[in-house]
Amino acid sequence: MERAADHSTPEPAADVTEGDRTETVPDHAATSAEEARLDDRWRRALADLDNLRKRYAKDLERERAAEVTKVSAAWLPVLDNLELALAHADSDSQTVVDGVKAIRDQAVQVLSRFGFERHDEVGVPFSPQLHEVVSVVVRPDLPSGTVIDVVRPGYGEDGRQLRPASVVVSRPEG
Repeated sequence: MERAADHSTPEPAADVTEGDRTETVPDHAATSAEEARLDDRWRRALADLDNLRKRYAKDLERERAAEVTKVSAAWLPVLDNLELALAHADSDSQTVVDGVKAIRDQAVQVLSRFGFERHDEVGVPFSPQLHEVVSVVVRPDLPSGTVIDVVRPGYGEDGRQLRPASVVVSRPEG
């Protein structure tokens, strides 16, 4: 016959001597000290986490401010040239028109430097990532969905758009 294993927790050993009775008991002072040490470590870890969050927020704000400064500085030459064009508005109108076109080209270059290419192509298939339809015109000579006019150019790429191009597209008769 097998004997069942004893899985009970053994009682603490008691050392009993004549005239002196001692028992093995947990050391409350050591337990309290360990608890205090762990509590201190936990509080320090929380403080470190809070400081890390604050430092990250400051770094993020500093980065944002630097980017805003960078973008704003890139537009200063465009603004300078607009002011120059306005100063010469009384002169030959063709000179003013040429100046404004040059400023527009400069603005397009600034956007391009930041990764927002201008797209104002005609004759390309409509793409919902790049275009927004503002009108549809019957054109039996073109495939359906061909961009036939750009009302307002778009800026950006498939994944990152400032705005889509507003376009007129073709559709077959009917």
